[in-house]
Amino acid sequence: MHLPKSQTMNRIGLTSLLIVLSLAFTGCMSNNLVDTNEHVAENSWTYAKMTKVEFEIKQADQPYQVYFKLRHTADYRYSNLFVLMHLKGNGTDKTTRYQFKLAKGDGEWLGKGSGDLYTHEFPLLTNHRFAKPGKYMLEIEQNMRDNPLLGISDIGLTIVKGSD
Repeated sequence: MHLPKSQTMNRIGLTSLLIVLSLAFTGCMSNNLVDTNEHVAENSWTYAKMTKVEFEIKQADQPYQVYFKLRHTADYRYSNLFVLMHLKGNGTDKTTRYQFKLAKGDGEWLGKGSGDLYTHEFPLLTNHRFAKPGKYMLEIEQNMRDNPLLGISDIGLTIVKGSD
């Protein structure tokens, strides 16, 4: 059965509208409270260049997942990375040191590779419940001996509401 051209165009328009609305609705349902990525100029991460986010917790009874995101080049000289996480706000003032493994013992890079870039996502806080609702600040700074730390191209943070 052939439809007249106007009815065919209406169906195409309606289908396109439904697809756009579906994508928009799906985007609104994201549980990401924060999702940042920052380029590190000249692949040179200094102590002073911290990735920092401010966010608001509306439901303290809800668990949150906090991830550190890293992208490095094959020129990175080490098999690990040390960072400091500073969490402040609403009576909280906590600093935690993390060590992340970036390569196997034989030098093979871990993470997802694309060309000579490797991407990692490391958990910082799992099923974390904030003490009370309010505004918080989270900072990540590199804590290696080298300053600047060469071979780091991007850093970021993701905070997800709900459990994984």
